[in-house]
Amino acid sequence: MSLLTLLFVIIVVALTVNVYAPLKSSERLMGLTFGLGWLTGELAGHAALAIVFMTSIIAAGEGFEGFIGWVGLLATLMACGALARFHWQGLTIGPLVERSLQQGLGKAYINTLLPHHRSAIPLGPDRDAMMLPFKRDWTGIDHLKDVPYDQANLKLDIYRPTRAVLNAPVLMHIHGGAWKIGDKYGQALPLMQAMTRLGWICVSISYRLSPKATFPDHIIDCKAALAWTKRHIQDYGGDPAFIAVTGGSAGGHLTGLMALAANDPAFQPGFEDQDTTIQAAVPFYGPFDWTDRDELQPNQGLRHLLEKEVIKSPFESAKAVYEAGSPLLRDLTSAPPMMIIHGDQDSLVPVGISCKMAALHRAQAETPCVYLEVPGAQHAFDIFASPRSEHTKLGVMRFLCFCYAEYHASKG
Repeated sequence: MSLLTLLFVIIVVALTVNVYAPLKSSERLMGLTFGLGWLTGELAGHAALAIVFMTSIIAAGEGFEGFIGWVGLLATLMACGALARFHWQGLTIGPLVERSLQQGLGKAYINTLLPHHRSAIPLGPDRDAMMLPFKRDWTGIDHLKDVPYDQANLKLDIYRPTRAVLNAPVLMHIHGGAWKIGDKYGQALPLMQAMTRLGWICVSISYRLSPKATFPDHIIDCKAALAWTKRHIQDYGGDPAFIAVTGGSAGGHLTGLMALAANDPAFQPGFEDQDTTIQAAVPFYGPFDWTDRDELQPNQGLRHLLEKEVIKSPFESAKAVYEAGSPLLRDLTSAPPMMIIHGDQDSLVPVGISCKMAALHRAQAETPCVYLEVPGAQHAFDIFASPRSEHTKLGVMRFLCFCYAEYHASKG
């Protein structure tokens, strides 16, 4: 067996092992573990086909000769089978998603949805999208780019149906990226496109990023965007009285604060009198506890990021800031309905934090809470179409439509 073939076998096996058991304890390696595990896992079917193709080429060229070669071939085929199994597991999580919704909303929740929503939500994943996960289909959607929202020269994007809508429910999206990278375009597109086709208005916002920005700049900007949306979204066909918020990672953290720090004057200086309550929240894999009170963080990566670039003060000298920025430490008594989502193989944010948030919501709040722990999913698993993200997307659609139906019923 040649050196190149050996390298190929090692890479294939290592990528597969990382999908099933990513390294979480090393601050230095967790980014690499996440990146490789995320792409390989969510594209497991594509990866398995690519490995079969490459293995066939190597085998045709007698690259697996000798005993060691046969061992390498066997290892490669076993890894390929493991990736195919991983892909299949993702395709079969639909019942798990539905059970999570029924546990949080009641077994008959689906009957609550407005008829036009219930009939329009797809019954299964978009298989065409999963085949071409990075292709974007804008059919039926108007994308209004770079609308200023009167805060630090920041802008937002609006997605609305091409057909005319009036008083449509609104979904606001807050992007992730460790509070220092990312932008309003590129994340949560599968969900926002699906919600727009369902007749909703979606708003994806930008906010100031670290290290130039210092917390609480990030949440102030999000609240300013919400206040602008409440004042102006009716001009675009939206209902300012029903706004749900979603976001992943840092965006999930900010979504949690939007839900639990409504009307907090410390987070809306200069517009303290503006109503910043929201009607539902769907945070994905959010780092909800900056203090790590329960010692769930497997390494010091988050603490170092916050101290150096986000809060820019050591934890010991700024505990009040870390606590104020931790949704997990806030009073959840008046929390809106929440659907908290996390992958159980997340390398960057421990799944236990979302589990704890869901438990506190159920213990303190009077509103419903859905907790979805997605088996096999890495951080950022929902960014493009994959078996896990597609099933999760459908679950979020049903949750949001349930929340809107409850709101609609309350208005008589």
